[in-house]
Parts: sequence; structure tokens; C-alpha cells
Amino acid sequence: MRLPELGRLGFGAAGIGNLYRAMDDDVAAATLGAAWNAGLRYFDTAPHYGLGLSERRLGKFLTTRPRDEFVISTKVGRILEPVENSEGTRDAQGFDVPADTVRRWDPSEAGIRRSIEDSLERTGLDRIDIAYLHDPDVYDLEAGIKQALPALQELREEGLVKAIGVGSNSADALAECVLGADIDVIMLAGRYSLLEQPAAEDLLPLCLERDVQVANCGVYNSGLLARPVVPDNAHYNYEPAPTEILARAKVLAACCNEFGVELPAAALQFAVSHPAVCTVVVGASNAKQIAQTAERMAAVIPSALWHAMVERGLLKEGLLHV
Repeated sequence: MRLPELGRLGFGAAGIGNLYRAMDDDVAAATLGAAWNAGLRYFDTAPHYGLGLSERRLGKFLTTRPRDEFVISTKVGRILEPVENSEGTRDAQGFDVPADTVRRWDPSEAGIRRSIEDSLERTGLDRIDIAYLHDPDVYDLEAGIKQALPALQELREEGLVKAIGVGSNSADALAECVLGADIDVIMLAGRYSLLEQPAAEDLLPLCLERDVQVANCGVYNSGLLARPVVPDNAHYNYEPAPTEILARAKVLAACCNEFGVELPAAALQFAVSHPAVCTVVVGASNAKQIAQTAERMAAVIPSALWHAMVERGLLKEGLLHV
């Protein structure tokens, strides 16, 4: 197996790239320190996150830790290029950072190699362990499969990265990538959660068949499952949750409450329970959230809760791997 051991819980570093709101450097460092102290050793980032800010902050932290004690993944496909006369402009893709660079899709071998080199420079690390092709379906899935993934395979063969994969919100796109290339891992965002499991139909069985591991992220569905009590203004897929989705989440929360379990704890442990899933990657905006997440992952959940969810039609019986 080419994929390094990741642990049940990994750290998603979009938040320390100022996702949605600015974060002080000290808060970012404290959050990463809390993740390390909680035992997390897998850290995922991307050039896309804060136009390189996430990689820089993560690299600054990890260079103070023994290199063989952690695994870092980053992403390729989006090259960052300088922008002239950008003073006063801000990023328009969800990160509270100056728009002093622009993202450019480049699935070519030269683009993939440049992306890795740029990430190494930003992080200050000697190597990247896992390289994911980032959201190829947003740009050109065919080019991603025919150009970018073969380029990543070459980097793996050369030993420049240990493992390669693809990250996407689309289960269908990820299935095409698993069928179309020799990859080690996928990063699945939001498509296998306590709320919904479309990836269970085709993608996850395919991953088991092909020996492709799954790093599961977005398991709170944009925060909808992140609190014990679901608020009326909760979001789903980065937008205000539709009425029927909100109602389903509240039923899940009520069911958890009957058994003395917090909804986020059930969401975390369900998301890592499938045999294809090797880790759940969760972000945080402060050290307290990290400690809370670690506690929820370790919480004892009675099997009666899962069976009650099946009996009430909230889960399919075939998905009970907990």
C-alpha cells in the first residue's frame, strides 16, 4: 500500500486559509498546535485555500515538527499567478485574503510539476506525501483524467510524492477518475455523511474493488450537522438549507438526543465507519473546536442508536458498519 497511515481523524486546513473570515496568525498556530496535541497527524491543504495562505501557515507549523511523524497532502490543478495592480482587491472565492494572485487551471504535466514545486516553496517542507487533483470536474474532467493524473503517476514513480488521488464534491466524477487512472486515494467532500450517502451506491464499492482509500470530508454538510441542536438558519452545500433538508437534520438530531448522543459525534463516527474510508478530515477555526472534535470522535455511541435510525428510515441497513 502506497498510502501512508492517516489515522481516523485528519485536519482540514481551509479554515486557516481565512475561509469566509480572517484568522490571526496566532489563532491559526494555536489551532494547529491543538490538533497536534490531540493526536492528529494528517494535515490537508491546497493552493486554493487562501491563495496559498493555508499552505504557508501549515508549513510554518509543521517545519517545527519531526518530518517522519506527520503526513501532509496538498492539491494540484490550480496554479497561482501574480496579479498586477491588485491593491485593495479581495479574493472572490470565499477566502478573506488580498487578491494578489489568480487561480489558473493547468492540467498539463508542466503545470502539475510547477504546482508541486510552488507548494514545496510555500510550505518550506522537503516533500509532499499525497497530491490530489483538485476539483477537475469544475474545469475539465476529461483533461484531468488524461493529462493531470498521468502526470501525477509519473511524480509518484519518481518518488516525488508517495501517493496520488483526486478531490471533488462529485461522487460521479470521482468514480470516473478511479476507473480512469491508477490512484491511491480520493478525497470525497460531502457525499457520504449521516445526512446523505450517494457515494455508497457506486463509488465506495468501486473503491473497495480497486483498493482505493477514501479520505472523507465535508461530513457535517456545510455545518448542518455540526451542532447538537440544528439551527433554523443552518447551511447545506454552502447555501441556506432547503426546508426538507433542514427537517431531516432535525429528525436526526432528535434521534441522537434520545440516546444521549450529540449529532456531531454520530456524524463523525458514521462518516469513518465505511470499510472504504480510511480517515475523516475536519477543519476548525480555533483550538477549542479541535478538542471538541477529538472528544466527539472518541465518544461511546450505543448500537441501539444506529438500529433506531434504520428502523425509522433514516439510514439504510446496509450502511451499518458501526
